[in-house]
Amino acid sequence: MTDVNNANQRASDKDLQDLIAENDTGARQPTGMTARILLCVAVAWSLFQLWLASPLPYIVSFGVFNSTEARSIHLAFAVFLAFMAYPAFKSSPRSYIPVIDWVLAVAAAFCALYIYIFYRDLASRPGLPITQDLAVAGVGLVLLLEATRRALGPPLMCVAVLFLAYVFFGNAAWVPDVLQWAGASFSKAMSHQWITTEGVFGIALGVSTSFVFLFVLFGSLLDKAGAGNYFIKVAFAALGHMRGGPAKAAVLSSAMTGLISGSSIANVVTTGTFTIPLMKRVGFSGEKAGAVEVASSVNGQIMPPVMGAAAFLMVEYVGIPYPEVIKHAFLPATISYIALIYIVHLEALKANMKGLPKLHTSTLGQTMMRSLLFVLSLVVLSGVIYYAITLQKQVFGDGVGWIVAVECAVVYFAGLYYAARYPDLELDDPNQPVVKLPELGETAKAGLHYLLPVVVLIWFLMIELKSPGLSAFWATVLMIFIMLTQRPVKAFFRKQPDYMNELRAGLIDVVDGFATGARNMIGIGVATAAAGIIVGTVSLTGIGQVMVEFVELISGGNLMLILIFTAVISLILGMGLPTTANYIVVSSLMAPVIVELGAANGLIVPLIAVHLFVFYFGIMADVTPPVGLASFAAAAISGADPMKTGFVAFFYSMRTAVLPFLFLFNTQLLMIGLDHPIDVVVVIIISTIAMLIFAAATQGYFFARSKLWESAALLLIAFSLFRPGFWLDMIEPPYENLPATEIVQKAAEMPANTSILLDVEGISLEGDDVAKSVMLPLGPEASGEDRLYNAGLSVRDENGKIFIDDLVFGGPAEKAGLDFDFEITAIKVEASRMPKEVFYIPAFLLLGGIIVLQRRRRRAELALEAA
Repeated sequence: MTDVNNANQRASDKDLQDLIAENDTGARQPTGMTARILLCVAVAWSLFQLWLASPLPYIVSFGVFNSTEARSIHLAFAVFLAFMAYPAFKSSPRSYIPVIDWVLAVAAAFCALYIYIFYRDLASRPGLPITQDLAVAGVGLVLLLEATRRALGPPLMCVAVLFLAYVFFGNAAWVPDVLQWAGASFSKAMSHQWITTEGVFGIALGVSTSFVFLFVLFGSLLDKAGAGNYFIKVAFAALGHMRGGPAKAAVLSSAMTGLISGSSIANVVTTGTFTIPLMKRVGFSGEKAGAVEVASSVNGQIMPPVMGAAAFLMVEYVGIPYPEVIKHAFLPATISYIALIYIVHLEALKANMKGLPKLHTSTLGQTMMRSLLFVLSLVVLSGVIYYAITLQKQVFGDGVGWIVAVECAVVYFAGLYYAARYPDLELDDPNQPVVKLPELGETAKAGLHYLLPVVVLIWFLMIELKSPGLSAFWATVLMIFIMLTQRPVKAFFRKQPDYMNELRAGLIDVVDGFATGARNMIGIGVATAAAGIIVGTVSLTGIGQVMVEFVELISGGNLMLILIFTAVISLILGMGLPTTANYIVVSSLMAPVIVELGAANGLIVPLIAVHLFVFYFGIMADVTPPVGLASFAAAAISGADPMKTGFVAFFYSMRTAVLPFLFLFNTQLLMIGLDHPIDVVVVIIISTIAMLIFAAATQGYFFARSKLWESAALLLIAFSLFRPGFWLDMIEPPYENLPATEIVQKAAEMPANTSILLDVEGISLEGDDVAKSVMLPLGPEASGEDRLYNAGLSVRDENGKIFIDDLVFGGPAEKAGLDFDFEITAIKVEASRMPKEVFYIPAFLLLGGIIVLQRRRRRAELALEAA
């Protein structure tokens, strides 16, 4: 019987690995010379990207590529490997590569390299493509669409074909009048989509080339080094003994694994093969065990500092540095994970579950004291490191890099010394009858050196404010050094003389990590290129502005309906599109719509909030039935029904789905508009409490099983804590209107680098009446006239009415949505009113009442059980 179980387990593991291969790295695994060629190409891609990100080309004045050339080479690698690694059909051979695929791979790579090979020729005739250019562009687009179909399935290919059809047939009778446009010639379309950087070789592919590859490679190397196993062990050692402990450990380990995995499916399989059987053992059903793993794994993409690939696109699309993206995304992601742990806790309470046996017991006070000391130690250590490096910069100047490198080496070898004193971490078999929790202290010390590259990455990103690409480069270089040296150095400390074999094993791990990282990038590289077709269509046809009118028409200008419409589009597209492509498509079409129609409704929505809104609903598609691939992966492990697993996972993920609506209307959740550290602390505490209350309301359990009215009251309390301004706006208006004639005076009075809110109305170029609110950014302190001029506009006074007299094309005013001859009807300033936090008082009083009722009811239930 045991042999049968083991055979079934091996079959299940093989199915899971096949699932990852089909979706992430390619299902084809050839042998012999073909396998070596595939390996060499993948490794060469990784080495090219490392070279591109490094400062070496500029030091040796060799191998310097501009952004367009780099994108061309990047796409050539991606499409070549797409045809080599992904079979054309399910019936196509997996063990060898047919001749036709070799031909298609070489042809696709040549078409992608065309811009690099003929760069000077193309630069000498901008906008004047010759027949050769058009032929290569046409063939290249067809091959790119086929590579997309193979690597990502038909949906993204179909969406791209639909947008291409709109380019050529935009004036056809079957196109709705509101969406019609004149249409483009073949020459214009091919030039725009392939020869310029407006289409395939646009911003999305540029981000994939510059940023995303290095982070995927870094994660792949970190995983090959053993960090994934380390994170799982630490999570289990810390949380496994609690109620529903394996499920809480699954959430924590998935959050940590999200640092090194950009794929929801790979994250589910990496942690789920261990956590899901353990969750089932302590009492979770197969559906709930799989759903917990899915909900926690998918959220890995929203957890800073290393988020999903789409987060790097926000840097270009929103125009803010990556550390700013991290700052805005941190709180929603954190409270989402805290809420998921709480949901697991509530499930454990409802089922009266127990944790796994703990080696050593301790009181609650001892545990809290250790936790507090750990947090304080972390804060003190962070401060010491920061000020020590700052001091060294002042002392050593430009030479500080070498000093810090030596210090990192000392810390690394000290970490290895500690790790060598303990056995290498190996995962327990979750299918064995007894699982012994590892000791937290020993487990944490056994892999401290894995944290060093992550610390280096965060330091360069957040403190040094280096570019994401350069930050990932230095973290990756350190990771390569660790992989090469950790085995022989451990052997030295353990007095095991087999150094060369250990060094060889480390080198094999590095090469394997390079190949896996490159193959993980095939789908992202192809997806960003195919999504470029959609972005190119938007810029060529002007459909973005048309979408504003179309969405306004079907929603009646109601902002909430627009947001729901956007969320539904993201979920539907996400059923077939990867997160990155989904984000590009929806943000290109809908982000300007939400911002503009929000302004028309008097709501100034920051662009980063809109893009995070789209991003959140894009990742939700990995959960949502009927095509939630992460749910299918979890169900394959748990043996449960995939659809039921998906529905339960979506139910657990409601906290993630509701957050985007909340931070659009309360931007403090994104750390926007918080001027004092105390404000930050209050927002963090209140939003965490609100999310826990929301989780309790959706689970129907708080201190006891909730009655229907109690769940409704908890939802009301959570809403009031998340958005107290809603109730205040019903009592007192948020703004006072000042006469437009005071605009120059008010512009002079505004603090430096702030914005002034204006009500404007007028007639657009299309002849439509416009009335909206506009946030006009003002620069440094100056006279009112100068600040308005620097913002790109001047005004005139006509009988007490203020009109826009002149507008700088491409200036801040024009980008904000102002136009010639618009009348400024009022200046909006924040009204003096009572603090919105007043509404926390009734919310907490109602919460206290529910707690008293439920605790009384719970005591009665326990007394009844005891009797």
